[in-house]
Amino acid sequence: MDRGTQLLRAAIILFTWYIVVPPQTVLGINPKSKIFTEGRSDKDILDELLSHTRYDKRLRPPIDGTLTVNMSVLLLSLASPDESSLKYEVEFLLQQQWHDPRLEYFNQTTYDFLNAIHHHSDVWLPDTYFIMHGDFKDPLIPVHFALRIYRNGTVNYLMRRHLILSCQGSLHIFPFDDPTCSFAMESISYEQSAIEYVWKNDEDTLRKSPSLTTLNAYLITNRTISCPTKTTWRGNYSCLKVDLIFTRDRAFYFTTVFIPGIILVTSSFITFWLEWNAVPARVMIVCFPAGVTTMLNFFTTSNGFRSTLPVVSNLTAMNVWDGVCMCFIYASLLEFVCVNYVGRKRPLHNVVYRPGENPVTQTYSLFFKPVPQGDKRSDPSRNLPNDIISCTTCGGPNPCTHVNNGCEIRKKEPPHPIRVAKTIDVIARITFPAAYAVFLVFFFIHYKGFSNQ
Repeated sequence: MDRGTQLLRAAIILFTWYIVVPPQTVLGINPKSKIFTEGRSDKDILDELLSHTRYDKRLRPPIDGTLTVNMSVLLLSLASPDESSLKYEVEFLLQQQWHDPRLEYFNQTTYDFLNAIHHHSDVWLPDTYFIMHGDFKDPLIPVHFALRIYRNGTVNYLMRRHLILSCQGSLHIFPFDDPTCSFAMESISYEQSAIEYVWKNDEDTLRKSPSLTTLNAYLITNRTISCPTKTTWRGNYSCLKVDLIFTRDRAFYFTTVFIPGIILVTSSFITFWLEWNAVPARVMIVCFPAGVTTMLNFFTTSNGFRSTLPVVSNLTAMNVWDGVCMCFIYASLLEFVCVNYVGRKRPLHNVVYRPGENPVTQTYSLFFKPVPQGDKRSDPSRNLPNDIISCTTCGGPNPCTHVNNGCEIRKKEPPHPIRVAKTIDVIARITFPAAYAVFLVFFFIHYKGFSNQ
């Protein structure tokens, strides 16, 4: 075979190989990918990639099989418009990433990706729908978004969302509850066999922006999970869920509700240490601050918080706190009235009050008086036949049964009303603070234990 024939055969082989195996395959490029030379702008490239002759936005990628959409959330800001409400404002960036083989291209320019923000309406996008939320603060169609297309056909869609979440809290233990705010994302028209949502890199918590701002919102934890099947409204659709668990500013409620309530209640206990007949002082402390003004202040503060809470039929922690504190204040008022009434009663048998005696240990006065024999007029048993009589000269444990034998008679007198009034005050000094302390311990331990469950 001459040299000319060999060259001709080689040329035929090279031509056939060039036709069968395109040069982009030799360079490691998808044969179906579009090749763009240097100097083309991203607009020109997108115009050609998304032309109606080669790209149909009505068809999801891939046409056969399941499309995997990687999701991630970046928290930007958290706010609560009202601490007593169950609505929290959340602003975040939602990133969706998927692969569309129709958008693969080979670009000889320096573009790492194509900015397709102006071709937003020409690109197929997942029809992601938000469920289990309150309301959108911005219009339904977002105006803040980014759309990037990479050489290998990866599409990165980033949009900003601002939601007002309707949260679930345990109002029966308010303000010791930790409200949980949830929202979920799923496809509105594609079932799980067509589109599957997954968390990017299997992250189990949300990413937070370094410039994350909070306004009256206290996020303690968050989690990203797949929607439980039993709680989804459509079980055959892929769904991802975000849980944001907040806590309330307990210091705010302690400084505005609990500590002032403790001060008001304990201030009504001061009257127990005043003299029973110090009526002006006790009236100023009990009847005005703790009786009228205190109750009005208490009702005003409590009603201010309750007016912002949803109406519930069960007993709440705030109802228990208000009711018990009002009972203690009212009981202090009743104690003052009772002491003043008892102290002003006429003493029985003209009993003389001796202020030096202890009101508890010497409730009954002791009066010793020698009685001459045969003196019936001075015999107390003649006027007080029911008095207990005992002799100091009698021996043995048995009481004396005789009267007119020169014995010394000891007679128990009825308590003086002033002594009874002072005894009530002394008992109140112990029982009222002790009972209120027991209530405080039980209240905070009981409802704090509920919040940890």
